[in-house]
Amino acid sequence: MILMSSFILAFAQVTTAQTLILNDSDYFESRGLNVLVFSNEYNGEFFDEKTAGIELIHHEVRTATGGAVRLHHTPEQWDLIPKMINRTVDKTNKTIEVKLRYEAYDFDSRLKVTPKGKGFVISVVLDQPVPKELEGKAGFNMEFLPSSYFESNYLIDGKPGIFPRYPASNTLTKSSSQKIPQFAGHNTFDDRGRDEYIVPLPLESGKNLILAPENPERRVKIQSEDEIMLFDGRNLGQNGWYVVRSILPANKTGEVLSWYVEPNTITDWLREPVIGFSQVGYMPSQEKVAVVELDKNDQPLKTASIFQLNEEGEFVEKLKADVKPWGKYLRYNYAQLDFSSIQETGIYYIQYGDYKTNSFQIANDIYSKVWHPTMDVFFPIQMDHMEVNEAYRTWHGKPFADDCLQAPLNHKHFDGYEQGATTDTKYKPLERIPGMSVGGWFDAGDYDIQTFRHVLVIASFVESWETFGIDRDETYIDQKTQYVDIHRPDGQPDILQQIEHGVLNLVAQVENIGHPVRGIVVPNLHQYHHLGDASTETDNLSYNPSLKPYESDGLSSGTLDDRWAFTNRSSFLDYRAAGALAAASRALKGYNDELADKCINIAKRLFEEANENAKAPGHVMSRWGRGSDMIAMMQLFLTTGEEQYKKGFLDNIWKVLDESLERNIDYALLALPYMDEAYKSKLRGYVVKYKENTDKENADNPYGVPIAKRGWGGSSVAINWSITNYRILKSYPDIVDIEDVYSGLNYIFGCHPYSNLSFVNAVGNKSKKVAYGSNRADFSTIAGGVVPGLIFLKPDYLENKDDWPFFWGENECIIDGGAWYIFLANAAEELAKSNLKNK
Repeated sequence: MILMSSFILAFAQVTTAQTLILNDSDYFESRGLNVLVFSNEYNGEFFDEKTAGIELIHHEVRTATGGAVRLHHTPEQWDLIPKMINRTVDKTNKTIEVKLRYEAYDFDSRLKVTPKGKGFVISVVLDQPVPKELEGKAGFNMEFLPSSYFESNYLIDGKPGIFPRYPASNTLTKSSSQKIPQFAGHNTFDDRGRDEYIVPLPLESGKNLILAPENPERRVKIQSEDEIMLFDGRNLGQNGWYVVRSILPANKTGEVLSWYVEPNTITDWLREPVIGFSQVGYMPSQEKVAVVELDKNDQPLKTASIFQLNEEGEFVEKLKADVKPWGKYLRYNYAQLDFSSIQETGIYYIQYGDYKTNSFQIANDIYSKVWHPTMDVFFPIQMDHMEVNEAYRTWHGKPFADDCLQAPLNHKHFDGYEQGATTDTKYKPLERIPGMSVGGWFDAGDYDIQTFRHVLVIASFVESWETFGIDRDETYIDQKTQYVDIHRPDGQPDILQQIEHGVLNLVAQVENIGHPVRGIVVPNLHQYHHLGDASTETDNLSYNPSLKPYESDGLSSGTLDDRWAFTNRSSFLDYRAAGALAAASRALKGYNDELADKCINIAKRLFEEANENAKAPGHVMSRWGRGSDMIAMMQLFLTTGEEQYKKGFLDNIWKVLDESLERNIDYALLALPYMDEAYKSKLRGYVVKYKENTDKENADNPYGVPIAKRGWGGSSVAINWSITNYRILKSYPDIVDIEDVYSGLNYIFGCHPYSNLSFVNAVGNKSKKVAYGSNRADFSTIAGGVVPGLIFLKPDYLENKDDWPFFWGENECIIDGGAWYIFLANAAEELAKSNLKNK
């Protein structure tokens, strides 16, 4: 105890806690600390994404979230969340107050945050006492990110403890009748324990808590007159955080709870510069502009140096370049370093003051292999209904042989799934739909099939095949035995085999269900959060209602774990599926003629049926759906050459471009090679307008690419922007520069805010170390997956954590993003080869 106190005092001379101010962005701030008070709300669809409530950005790292009245010791994602009724910022009294409500319990609370001394006070105010059914359950929580506190200690009332690297604290079980229900009756707890649920017990409790006393960057002091408990939320879910909690007292109103919170800050602290550059490298003739991201209290240096590795194995200065200030973007200052004059191939690094980057290449062929991990590894691992092997490792056995059942009526599911008042099929609720255990990809880090994403992937793969003639063969795929072996050629182009695999499930939907469906997903929340081998998410035995749960006759079982198909019909999805299948029929011709014929026949049928449904009384096309018929007509025309589809396309294209230029410009460009000069001339005006719009939007940031300000990262936005620029460049080279194609790749390869890691797993010298895939609990990645990148937390914070994989908005790799990336990488390589040839 004496040693620990001495250890703390050793930092006293270099650390302090400074007075918080309420800034113009309506959060509390001091140097090295931001306190956000419901700048970001809980999500009404995905519930707790760990991006809401009272949050700490501590020395520019978001380390705490979820400050709110909650109903569990360690809330899981799908537990009930409070709705923010209002938020009041009182500039005069330097206070932020929010009103929260649990509608199901008619329970309101108010949180009031006020600076005090070297920290701030959080007060919980009740106008009515805690409802009886919430007594002992409602409490105030703050959650602290485990990865920020690994290898650190804590003190509670002077008693030391170690933050556990892996959860091993005590739990107990209680009767489920005492549990606060999760949303819509769902339950994350295994149904074999329906009569009980797990309750974590605190690591320690007391009235004075210090987190990481030995670490001045992470030290936080919390004091209260009421008991403070410290929990490890990972006992219930691997994505849980360390939770600090106090129970609200019963039968009291007014200020019922108060915490004093004092995060330590370091005197004159400055965030280290982030030097953004492409971890893959650059071509000799390519523009090379690094972006330096600086603390708002920091100013750019005058110059920086580029060092090159010489033949003796030593790095020597190749260029001393001017650092040009750019200005402020969101919360940081920025500068740019242009080293385009260096065109000699080799290995380099950037030296900016005391900060030296890792090395990178300048070479003629830097884009030639960057897409291989995505095609060779990521997509095979995402293949549903297949056993997937890689050398000594089996990624997953053959999953979902028990696909699938008709979803029940009027059912609100999780992850955005919902079944309406009709099935729009011939099947009754929970009736088995035959023939569905074939093809398809896992949508992302979970194991559901989302049909629209399949449509996007199929269409993108066809375009890659037709544009670049990709014939790479590094994967053995056997549809008869449903077996995949990675890094084992089988004599067939992998991209054709992947197109076939996606089409097989889409065709099965139409043939067995009657039309494309919203998606296919497990019925239970305790299955949905499954990690690891996909083949163990169900028992792979068809559901038999005549058997008891977990009883089996060897061919079927009484366990209701088979995935459900959500089948409400959408003309938007019919049109988009028709377009993808029409495109696939071209690619599959000569490879799988029978399937190719099915594709075009189904595409025509879906198109006609969608037309009829669109004419039905009361039918309203969503904003996302408008223009989808035009996409189908374009692909049907390209495949069949029939004038009716061309005419329909031309009758629609200008209208949808006027309505939403950025959303529809790509399809207008795709049709260019098949249209006349009048079409190209008319489209030119739209292309000029598109370029003007995007240039204006991208001028607000120093990277010159679109940066999405939302809760899902914008890697795909940058990729698709570059793809559009490539399509424009091919037909209107005077409007778009070749660098507008490369810029999107540079961005995802490391020239972006927050860090300089490549957002493509295992691509580039330094790339993401963790990602939200099926192996996220192992703090690992799947090579070739493209993470969403930077999420935006209001009002000014962009984040992408590489020490915590469970933020899906930052780190979950989705299949359509991977397909688009493959196209863009090949486009860049094509342009690079063309430039070399022209020289």
